[in-house]
Amino acid sequence: MLAKISSLGIRGIDGFPVSVEVDVANGLPTFAIVGLADTEVKESKERVVSAIRNSGFDFPPKRITVNLSPAELKKSGTHFDLPIALGILAACGKLKKAGRRLENTVFVGELALDGEIRPVTGLLPMMLALSETKTVEAIVPAANSVEAAVSGVPAFNAASLKTLVSALTARTELDRCVNTAACPGEEPSFAGGDFSEVKGQAFAKRALEIAAAGGHNILMIGPPGSGKSMLAKRFAGIMPPITNEEALEVTKIYSVCGLTRGGKLIRYRPFRDPHHTISDIALVGGGTRPRPGEVSMAHNGVLFLDELAEFSRSSLEVLREPLEAFQVTVSRAKESACYPARFTLIAASNPCPCGFLGHSEKQCSCSPIQVQRYRNKISGPLLDRIDLNIQLSPVRYAHWAQTSEGETSSVIRKRVMSARKLQAERFTGTKTTANAFMTVSQIKKFCAIPSEGGSILEAAMNKLGLSARSLDKILKVSRTIADLEGSPVIKKEYLMEAIQYRSFDRSVLPV
Repeated sequence: MLAKISSLGIRGIDGFPVSVEVDVANGLPTFAIVGLADTEVKESKERVVSAIRNSGFDFPPKRITVNLSPAELKKSGTHFDLPIALGILAACGKLKKAGRRLENTVFVGELALDGEIRPVTGLLPMMLALSETKTVEAIVPAANSVEAAVSGVPAFNAASLKTLVSALTARTELDRCVNTAACPGEEPSFAGGDFSEVKGQAFAKRALEIAAAGGHNILMIGPPGSGKSMLAKRFAGIMPPITNEEALEVTKIYSVCGLTRGGKLIRYRPFRDPHHTISDIALVGGGTRPRPGEVSMAHNGVLFLDELAEFSRSSLEVLREPLEAFQVTVSRAKESACYPARFTLIAASNPCPCGFLGHSEKQCSCSPIQVQRYRNKISGPLLDRIDLNIQLSPVRYAHWAQTSEGETSSVIRKRVMSARKLQAERFTGTKTTANAFMTVSQIKKFCAIPSEGGSILEAAMNKLGLSARSLDKILKVSRTIADLEGSPVIKKEYLMEAIQYRSFDRSVLPV
C-alpha cells in the first residue's frame, strides 16, 4: 500500500512543504529512503524501526520505500522521523480511523528509540511555510509548543508516537500549542552597562549615537584602556526597540541554529561578539551542511569585532559582501542558501601591536615591519565600507575622577528613537529600515546636497582620497545627523560633521 504524509523542510532560513511518500510492498525486507536525503535523514531508519516496535506496533517485514518529495531539494534534519513512522503505519492500515485529519495535517518531530517525540531545530521557519500548503494544522513535539505558537499557525503537540496514534484513531483532541513564554511588549535589561559610566570620550559617544540612529558601521581606533570595548558593550542600550517583523526574522535564524530560548520570540536586538580566532565559515556561514554564521546571527542587531587587526585577513575580507549586500549566499554542489545579514558593525582596533603608536606619553615598541604587517590586515576596500572612523585618546585623570555623570543611555536612546521614527516614515513601503541601508536612488531623493556642499565634498575627496562610496556614506551620515536635529534638510554644518568622522590620520591605518 501507498501512504502520503505531509511534512516540512528547511532551505536556508525558509521552510518548504515536503510530501513523505511511503510504499510498503511484498518482497525481501528492505528499508530505503530516497529524495536527496542527508545523512541525518537516512539514519532515521534505525530510530523509526525501534520507535514503532517499542510503541507496541508490529514493524512490517516487507520492502519499504520512502520518497521525500520534491526530490530535487536536499532534505536534512531529524524532524522527518515522525512523518516516516506515521507513513509506515498508515501504509500498513493502522491509521484507517484517522480519516481526513491525516491528510490535512503536517507532522514534524524526531523520534527516540522508545517512541518519545523529541524537539527539533528550525520549527519556526517551517511553521511559517504552512501558508503555502493545503494543510490546516500541524502536530509538533511537546517541547516545541511555544515556538509553534509564535508562528500563529494552529498547532497541537504530542509527547509520544503511541499517544499520537491513539489520538488520531480515536479522533480525540491533542493539547493545543499556546505561547506563554513572553509578553508582547517585553524588553530586555541591558547587561552591558550605561553610557553614563563612561568617563570622557564625548566625541566617541556622539559618533556612537549617530551610528545607532542611522544603523551606520563604525570603527574606533585608540590605545589600550581608552574605552573602546566599554563603549561598544553599552551600544545595545541606545539602540531602538526591535520591531515585530525584525523580531520574527531574528527568531527564524536562531531557530535554525537551535538557539531559541524556550521557543519564544526574540524581542531584543542581537549583540554578537566573536573572538578574533574565528574562522571564515563561522563568521559568514557555510560548511558541509550550510548554516548561518555570526554576521547572520547579528541580523537586525550589532556585530562587535574587538581587536579588528588581530582577525585573519581572509576573515575580514569575507565581510565585504554582507556589508554591501546585507546578505550572504552560500553555494554548494547540491544546494545553495541565502542568509540575511543586515547588521551594524562596531569594530575596535589598536593603532599598532603594542597599542601605543602616536601616544602622547608612552613610546611605541613596535618595529616598522611589525606596524606595517599589523596595518595590512585591514584592507582599503573594507575600510571604505565603514561609515564612521574615529580616534580615541587616553582618558585623562580629570575625566576619570569627575563625580558628575554624563548622559544616561535612556536619554540618548530617546533621541535615537526619534530619529528612527523619522526614517520609518521616510522609507514607508520600502525594504529600507535605516539611513545606512539607503539605495542610490534613495540617496539622490533624500540627501540633497546643500549650497556650498559640492565644493566641501570635492575638497574632502581630493584631500582625504575618498572614493565615490565614501561620499555616499558621508551623505547618509549627514542625513542621520539632520534627523537627530529634527531638520528636514541637510545643512552645511551636518555635512562638515559627517566628513570629520572619516578624516582620521591616514598614517594610522591604510586607506
